[in-house]
Amino acid sequence: MGMLNTLIDVVYPPHCLSCGGTVGAGGGLCGACWREAQFLGGTRCDLCGVPLPGDTAAAPLICDACARVERPWSAGRAALAYDGTGRKLVLALKHGDRTDLPRAAAGWMLHAAGDLVTRDMLAAPVPLHWFRLFRRRYNQSALLAAEVARQAGMAWCADLLQRKRATPSQKGKSHEARFANLAEAITAHPKRQGQIPGRTILLIDDVMTSGATLGACADACLRAGARDVRILVLARVLRDT
Repeated sequence: MGMLNTLIDVVYPPHCLSCGGTVGAGGGLCGACWREAQFLGGTRCDLCGVPLPGDTAAAPLICDACARVERPWSAGRAALAYDGTGRKLVLALKHGDRTDLPRAAAGWMLHAAGDLVTRDMLAAPVPLHWFRLFRRRYNQSALLAAEVARQAGMAWCADLLQRKRATPSQKGKSHEARFANLAEAITAHPKRQGQIPGRTILLIDDVMTSGATLGACADACLRAGARDVRILVLARVLRDT
């Protein structure tokens, strides 16, 4: 198998997941894209993973955005800042048919999550409305959730939640408008809600901005009887929105 992989790399040299340039190993980033990627570590908000100044020993640590809005989840992490390489990867996954990205992305996400993730959790993606799923052909958050679950050895459900109505894009909306846009739009899937009571649900999404969508999903899980909800995203928008 080792010789076969070497031969494949010679015939089809591995490429950077972001820019497409040749790299030394498959499934990675070139030096330039790695330097441009802002992986989120160190002192972070316990609810969303955004970097914070201060001592890592202090707890709990909550950023200004999470202090302003009551989060229905108990803990959260993000792998990358939604900027530079992080933004390019999210957009490529969402709009560029880059279904090869979740394998590496899930590894970064689990590294950022640390002990936030346990094998007894049930992973679930943020759902797309059926019409948007039809147009895009896949749910990028479901691809991430499937790979996170596989690498972590946990159960997952692709359609644990559903969007009852199509919601306009969140892009360009104010903080308040984002939350209003998602009001009562997401519920537990009637055929899957029996999996939720008493479980800790790990919600997976590609990017978190205000947290309105993740909040609506967490509320739906709690209404269906979840014991706890945590979130894990590929990228976090750092600027105040």
